[in-house]
Amino acid sequence: MSDQVVTRFAPSPTGFLHIGGARTALFNWLYARGRGGKFLLRIEDTDRERSTPEATAAILQGMAWLGLDHDGNVISQFEGAARHAEVANQLLAEGKAYKCFATQDEIAAFREQAKAEGKSTLYRSPWRDADAATHPDAPFVVRIKAPQDGATVIRDQVQGDVTIRNDQLDDMILLRSDGTPVYMLAVVVDDHDMGVTHVIRGDDHLNNAARQMMIYQAMGWDVPVWAHIPLIHGPDGKKLSKRHGALGAQEYQAMGYPAAGMRNYLARLGWSHGDDEFFTDAQAKEWFDLDGIGKSPARFDLKKLENLCGQHIAISDDAALRQEIETYLDAAQLPALTDTQSSDLERAMYCLKDRARTFPELLEKAHFALTSRPIQPDEKAAKALASVSDGILNELTPQLQNVSWSRSELEEALNSFAEAKGVKFGKLAGPLRAVLAGRAVTPSVFDMMLVLGQEETLARLSDAAN
Repeated sequence: MSDQVVTRFAPSPTGFLHIGGARTALFNWLYARGRGGKFLLRIEDTDRERSTPEATAAILQGMAWLGLDHDGNVISQFEGAARHAEVANQLLAEGKAYKCFATQDEIAAFREQAKAEGKSTLYRSPWRDADAATHPDAPFVVRIKAPQDGATVIRDQVQGDVTIRNDQLDDMILLRSDGTPVYMLAVVVDDHDMGVTHVIRGDDHLNNAARQMMIYQAMGWDVPVWAHIPLIHGPDGKKLSKRHGALGAQEYQAMGYPAAGMRNYLARLGWSHGDDEFFTDAQAKEWFDLDGIGKSPARFDLKKLENLCGQHIAISDDAALRQEIETYLDAAQLPALTDTQSSDLERAMYCLKDRARTFPELLEKAHFALTSRPIQPDEKAAKALASVSDGILNELTPQLQNVSWSRSELEEALNSFAEAKGVKFGKLAGPLRAVLAGRAVTPSVFDMMLVLGQEETLARLSDAAN
């Protein structure tokens, strides 16, 4: 086996990138990237009826949003069908597989009789050791010769050693009667040919490992390191489904969650590094290991996701954050920002990103910088505005005309003005929020003034006073 770690993500293109699939991809990506290895992407598109180009595109878009870059070209499993069949025929030639001419009716009859007699319904083909001279001129499938005694041990990095008695394994079909390879064969051949060293996937595939090992062993190939990770459950402890809310990675993008926060949250979903909750990509790559993955299903918790997303927004670079917000608006099919709005948003970012957990929350705080005159106050802001007279706003304008536009000077001027009027500045803050933003919840009045600049601030005060 290669010294270089090679992992893969192998989704079926029958829908969006499920949040569980996104976590599997992330675990594979972190494991490879943290060890200077390769992370490969294979689309398991052998089910031609259910596989669609749109679903493949959705998977690629979901991975691109999450920043999970892969090495080399995307591999199509369907395109490798001839190679998969070649391996089955090699096993046939070496006597490690055989032609089975049993019909569906014969198999059904065997199972019914076994059930009636209280015996195992695992199909045992009479063709396993039949002389080729007795083969009829009829359709056949190719079956692998499963070991019939002893046990197969799956040495799993998450689940521990899992032992399966070989008399519980059937002679699995490799090629159907039309000559097409089955999924179980395709997976093994692809993983071997791609040089995959570590198979990290959902524990719903654990039982497949024993059957897939038959092919590895029959071909004399190295068996990869197995790591079967528990599934994700909803807050109620049941398997994550539509009733729990959004399931697709792109749905979370369209709801305005930052990719870095999503990566952090998904990494913590079933894996831990001490008590660390919040961490960067660089830390995740350095820390991630298979022994940190728990055996129990993880529970999806939207509050924890939002909390981590808020922390990632707070430490983000302003320009990068603006770019990601523009991508979010596109994903959510919302109007794009104008060039002016875009630069105003970036300039205001320092006073927006501290308490926003999602992009819609941040954009709501940014309303003052993105809107234009005349400002239309909402209901709460209009009430605050009604609490002061137009005269006070008129008197404030000249006070601000002669101030050098710095935070300290603005604070001094506004506090002095409030004192002269016999009120605390807090009494003026609500009406000023209404004047400058048309909202009751905004960044500080001083921050808004600094972002808007003197000319725009005075124009908004003038509009409100008239």
